[in-house]
Amino acid sequence: MGGKSKGKRSGTRYKFSQGFRKHGECTANKYLEKINYGDYVDIVCDSSQQKGMPFNFYHGRTGKVFHITKRGVGVLVNKRVRHRIIQKKVCVRIEHVRKSRCNEDFILRKKKNQELIKEAKLKNEHVSVKRKTEGPKPAAMIKVPPSKLITVEPLPFYEEY
Repeated sequence: MGGKSKGKRSGTRYKFSQGFRKHGECTANKYLEKINYGDYVDIVCDSSQQKGMPFNFYHGRTGKVFHITKRGVGVLVNKRVRHRIIQKKVCVRIEHVRKSRCNEDFILRKKKNQELIKEAKLKNEHVSVKRKTEGPKPAAMIKVPPSKLITVEPLPFYEEY
């Protein structure tokens, strides 16, 4: 009796399937997207393009670009192996990569902080750009009719032995 095949793409029937009405070649925008060294990218396998497709473990993972070639990029991805985390270098074609939005809010905050510092320098003031934790909610009065008020008391303690 033959066993289950253990090829590179075994068990990826749903993982690599295209969405409804999303079949066919990828658009030109995919090739025109600019990727720089140090950018965060999401590895999302496009099953319509078999060349340069990473192993299915890396599908949906986010990594940092460390190498750029004509048709692909090298991505550093963290992989947990037993008790440690290893940085794996994965070479992927551009079709299977998209820019990540994981640090979008950080970049926005950075820009806002730079603007605040510029304005403060013009006014000869010092501004703190540290994030402040949100304090407790302000006090509020709850209006309840006296007939619906209930006194809450702990249950009486009884020793049992």
